[in-house]
Amino acid sequence: MNSLPNDNRTIFHVGLHNRDVRALVKENQSHSFINDCWADVRYQEVLADDEEMARTIIVSRFPPEDGFVIDEVRMA
Repeated sequence: MNSLPNDNRTIFHVGLHNRDVRALVKENQSHSFINDCWADVRYQEVLADDEEMARTIIVSRFPPEDGFVIDEVRMA
C-alpha cells in the first residue's frame, strides 16, 4: 500500500475515458472542446482515503454529465 508519510491517504490511479469523444472519433469527427485523446483510457492520480473517495474526487473533476466514464480504480 503506497501511503505518504504521516498520512493515511493513498494514491489511486483512476482510468477514465469520455464516451462522447469516443463515439465521435469512431465517426472520424472531433469533439468541439475535448481532445481526441480522451477516446482512449487516460489515467489520473488521486490522493484519497479509499476507493470510494477517489471516485468522488474524480467525478467532481470529470463529471459523468460531460461524458466521462470511470473504467478502473486501483491503488498505485
